[in-house]
Amino acid sequence: MASPTRTHSKIGKRALASGNGKVSIRPGDRPIGVFDSGIGGLTVLRALVEVLPNEDFIYLGDTARLPYGTKTSEVIIRYSRENTEFLLAKGIKMLVVACNTSSAVALDAIARDTMIPVIGVIEPGARAAVKASRSGKIGVIATEATVASGAYTRTIQNLRPGAEIYTRACPLLVPLVEEGWTDNDIAERTVSHYLESLKQSGIDTLLLGCTHYPLLTRMFQQVLGRGVRVVDSATATADAVRRRLDELKLARRGARGKQSFFVTESPERFVRVGRRFFGPQVESAVRLER
Repeated sequence: MASPTRTHSKIGKRALASGNGKVSIRPGDRPIGVFDSGIGGLTVLRALVEVLPNEDFIYLGDTARLPYGTKTSEVIIRYSRENTEFLLAKGIKMLVVACNTSSAVALDAIARDTMIPVIGVIEPGARAAVKASRSGKIGVIATEATVASGAYTRTIQNLRPGAEIYTRACPLLVPLVEEGWTDNDIAERTVSHYLESLKQSGIDTLLLGCTHYPLLTRMFQQVLGRGVRVVDSATATADAVRRRLDELKLARRGARGKQSFFVTESPERFVRVGRRFFGPQVESAVRLER
């Protein structure tokens, strides 16, 4: 996998030159951009805010074009680049690709085309799963596109040669979470259906390869039992961002930061559902015209 912090690009040069007109701002005071195909990336943003409370964040949810998980690689890369362009134009100092599908399919393309550091969720999540697993038998649940990309499998095997990785696409879990059905019989039956083969494989760690899935953590644990550790990549990603900011001396000091939310469709629904993921701080969202 290409380095997620490459720094050459026409896109990056153009966006940084404009810097949203704020050419005099100290680099460390610029916001961090975060994008996802929709609402699920708010679980990553929540972890980022907990680890980096002084940072300003700009979140973009591409709610008009979700889900990314069923689309072709070409389309995912194009959408991801467009999301990146928008955030770069806001003068961000770092980009966090909170979408697992975009991280799996488009991260290399974005990193090649961007002058600022870019961090996805795949490698931090894989590292956390490898660290958590005692036996090396690791299950990964994700969208169809993320599973098909093989990104988690390759990354885990690079980190722990000989690991046994069992993957499962779980397309029905995202709509369940967005409907708020995370603790009822329908959710339990659906989760049991998806996890049965992984449970039979004898995994000792389950990696959640979709940003919606952390809201079902209690259900996963209930179905798999206490012997299986459930790993969410959000916290690992937030730690990776913190370390990178420190390395580059880009951490923001001073007052507590703020969050701004942008969507490509249905801001009212984003606010309503987003509060399940992030809390009451999701008060409003600006709709982009594309």
